[in-house]
Amino acid sequence: MEFTCIRYEVEGGIARITLNREEVFNAFNDAQSYELQDALKQATRDEQVRVVVLTGAGKAFCSGQDLKAIANSGQRSLSESLYKRYNPIIRAMREMPKPIICRLNGVAAGAGCSLALACDLIVASEQASLIEVFVHVGLVLDSGSSYFLPRVVGTQRAFELATMGSKVSAAKALEWGMVNRVVAPEALDQTVNELAAYYASAPTKAIGLMKKMLNRSSYSDLNEMLEYEAQCQEIAGRSEDYREGVTAFNEKRKPNFMGR
Repeated sequence: MEFTCIRYEVEGGIARITLNREEVFNAFNDAQSYELQDALKQATRDEQVRVVVLTGAGKAFCSGQDLKAIANSGQRSLSESLYKRYNPIIRAMREMPKPIICRLNGVAAGAGCSLALACDLIVASEQASLIEVFVHVGLVLDSGSSYFLPRVVGTQRAFELATMGSKVSAAKALEWGMVNRVVAPEALDQTVNELAAYYASAPTKAIGLMKKMLNRSSYSDLNEMLEYEAQCQEIAGRSEDYREGVTAFNEKRKPNFMGR
């Protein structure tokens, strides 16, 4: 599949998706949003892919919607844009039965902030930042930020960040639980690569099931989750990785998980 606005590379079980509109800080135009949808579908279908790394080219992760690209589009329907362009991206990320690591190399603004928060793990450069910039152009949160943000930072803090459009530094984001790790810029690739290598050799089916479980827990009660845990454990218990894990334990060796 040929892409013009993103880079898609697969090696060693790791799919690396790079937003590649560096000249506009990887802001979304129509083409980039549809290409990202296609790349996520490809990574989901490819049995060789066991983890995805999502990042941006150059100094930024993603600055959100490219406002210049839609300046002359007249009365563009923003809801239609969300239904066709952004919402399918966020759904694909959360429904993908594989972990997604955000390599947060720079600013993540607007829909770019939503994109980062939709990942399963975020490793941020000390120079990175997140900002819900929507209010500065008279818009509301979208692309899942109204869902992810209060669950990460709490309702009051989410309200402040949303309505004031305050920039959150990488250090503050770590303190507030918005990112998993913050590292020096020169250590970003090594840290991301180590995490990606771990997940590329981990029991992918079990991790995919746990991702589904954690997604469901946000709108389920305890009894529902106990039932769902039992269902998922039954599936995991029938996997090749479970058999390999038990065998490796009994043989006192490191398991060789195949993701099946």
